[in-house]
Formats: sequence, C-alpha cells, structure tokens
Amino acid sequence: MDKPPSTPPLPRPDDETPLFSRAAVVASCVGFILIGALQALYGPSIPAFRDEFGLSPSTAGLGLSAHFVGGVAGVLVFDRLFGRADPAAPAARIGNRKLLGGSYLLMALGAAGFALAPTWPAALAMALVAGLGFGGIDYGLNQLFAVGFGRRSTAMLNILNAHFGIGAILGPALIGLVGAERYTAIFLGFAALTLPLLLCLAGVRDGAPPRTDEATGADGASRAADVRSRSLATVLGAFVLLYVLHVGIEAGVGGWEPTHLETVGYGATAAASATSVYWLMMTVGRFLVAPLALRWPARSIIAVSCAGMTACLLLAAVPALAPYAYAGVGLFIAPIFPTGLPWLNDAAPRARRAGALVIAASMVGGVAAGPALGKAIELSGIRSVPLILAAVSAICLATTVWLIRATATRRPTDTARPSPEPARPAAGDRVGETS
Repeated sequence: MDKPPSTPPLPRPDDETPLFSRAAVVASCVGFILIGALQALYGPSIPAFRDEFGLSPSTAGLGLSAHFVGGVAGVLVFDRLFGRADPAAPAARIGNRKLLGGSYLLMALGAAGFALAPTWPAALAMALVAGLGFGGIDYGLNQLFAVGFGRRSTAMLNILNAHFGIGAILGPALIGLVGAERYTAIFLGFAALTLPLLLCLAGVRDGAPPRTDEATGADGASRAADVRSRSLATVLGAFVLLYVLHVGIEAGVGGWEPTHLETVGYGATAAASATSVYWLMMTVGRFLVAPLALRWPARSIIAVSCAGMTACLLLAAVPALAPYAYAGVGLFIAPIFPTGLPWLNDAAPRARRAGALVIAASMVGGVAAGPALGKAIELSGIRSVPLILAAVSAICLATTVWLIRATATRRPTDTARPSPEPARPAAGDRVGETS
C-alpha cells in the first residue's frame, strides 16, 4: 500500500555534519575564558592606569566603557555580516570561520594595542577595538551554539558561558598575583593566547546555518512557538527587558555587594570574599544546569531562576543571611543568559536579528546598571540595595511569566505522532515523524 505523502523532517545540526568538531568546541570554551578574563582585567588595573597616565578615577574607568561600546558594535557588525550573501551564491557567503577569525584577531590586536598605547586616548581606541572582537566572539559563538547542537543546545550554551565565568574569576586573580603595575605584560600575554585559537577554526563548519524562517517553511512554522494574539515586536521587547534587567542585577550585585555587606557590619575581607563566592556560584550554576537543560524546557528553568533570584535578594536584606543569600543569587541568575537564547529562537523564529538585539541590550544593561542603581541608592540608602534589586528581579519574574503565556507552543497532531493509517508502518518508517 502506498503511504500518504509527507513533508520530510527538518534536518537537525546533530543529525548531519556537526557545526563544531570536538576540538572546535574546546577552543570555543577557551575563547570564552579569554573574553571573560579580558572584561575583568580593566577594573583591577585602574590604579596602574591612573599612575601611568595621571587620570582621575572616573576617567580611568572609561577603559571598560570603551570596551563595552566596542562590544555592542561587534555584536551588531557580526550579525550584519552573518550569512549576508545571496543563498544562490554560497561561495560569496561570509562564513563562520572568517567572522570568528576576524573577531579573534581584532581582540588580540586591541589587547596588544591597549598594553602598548603611549597615551590614554590611544589606549581607549584600542580598548574599543578589543571590544569589537569581544562582541563578535560573544555573539557569534552564542548564536552558533544556540543552533549547532539540536536538543543539546541549551546545555551546551550553559557550559560555554560557564567558561566565561571562569575567565572572569581568573583575570582579577592574575592581576592580584602579579600586581596591577604589570598590566602591560598581562594584556600582551592575553593577546598571545588568543592567536592559537585561529588554528582551531578549521573545526567550525564554514557555511552559516540557515535562519529558522529560511529553513523551516510551513512545516517548521507549525512546530515553532505560536505567539498568541501578540505582536512579534512586543515579544521581542519582553525578551530585551528580561535581558537588560537580569544583567543589570548581575552587575549590581557584583558592584554593590561588598559595600552593602560592610554597611551591615561585615569586615572588608569578608565582604570581598563573599563577592568572590557570588561570581563563583554563577559559574557553578551554569555547569549544574547543563544536565537539567536536557530534561526541562528553557522557559521552566528561567521561571525557577527568576523566582529563586527574587527570594534570595529579599533574604539578603537580613544581615545575618546576606552573604549566603547573595551566593544564592549567583546560583539562580547563572542560567538565565544562556538558557534564554534557545527559547528566543523558538519563540521568535522569524525575527532575523533577535539574538543580536538581546545580546547587545544585555551589554547596555551592564553599563547602565551602575549609574541607575547608584541614583536609587542615593535616594534610599545603601541598606536598600537588596530590596531595590529584588524589585527589579520581580519584574524579571513577571516578564518571564508573561512570555511563557504569550509564546505558548501549539503542538499539531501531525507533528506529535504518526498519522493514522490502515496498516502499521514498518519500524523507523513512520509518516510525518520529526527528528
């Protein structure tokens, strides 16, 4: 008996040629250690910047600001170039290897130039160049991991971003070990460590994977999340809000936890140690959630994370519990950034630049968090830090609940199970089955 016609299943990256070889996956994780370390090197080096160039504290802090400005530009430029060419002319397509290789080179060039710059304006220009490469690597690898491992993408994204946390811990530790006055050698060493990663790009599939809307067609659209009676712009705006606010909380806790703990009676050493534990728990949390991401949907993980983060920030207002509560904040906030990207791809499959938008917005949120939180603290006092952040976290939780309802997935019967037939088909040959 002839079988009814069916649409062939959409190929998954892990069903065909892998997007990354094992060596390329390892190199990508090393790359995230390096970008995490680079971002974290500017702050501890500020005393040396001030001594060498005769800067005020605010002017010395512009190094990190220039880095973030470059990072936002790097995200947008990478996304603009990503698979830009006409699909009918694959040879003209700008592939993953060239884009990632260019980003690594820009980051190495910027780091070396920053170390050797004769004047502070020249150093800021080089920090911006390094940030351009940073943004390209951050967005490029996050976006490729989000589509490159099929059902394992959420787990792999958490593992990738956990290595960013490792770098963020190692960078300041290295400055503390050798001294801020040797920042030149550290930045040069960082640039040198970036270059060998270029050799591992051969393990990255060069063809940019198709955008969801280009690859799926009608069959893919039926399996994509259906935004019920909501505009796409509103859903994207909610994701942007979630990313801006949670990164603001992340930066706010990291920046103000020591001051808050000292204000409520802890010594400077204990406060600094507790802040280090907060960053460590962020890294641990991403490793811990990786196996959970294989069994639980991204929206559930983010909802639990926002709820736990809010509860821990409320507990941090109790002085006796504050150090432990802040560690809990690090644990719960850890999965939100990497886990949200696959959810975004499913919720807005037709939004070509959704990933670039939220990652760029997250960087802006990290920069804006300091002044905004500082103003709020001026009005209400340092003891209010955890309560202010808890209010922001509650908005994250409310936004997540709204997104869960707005992006509810419709599962048509023809994609959930085989179509009924008079005769049972042979094993492994079921009609309409998806991989």
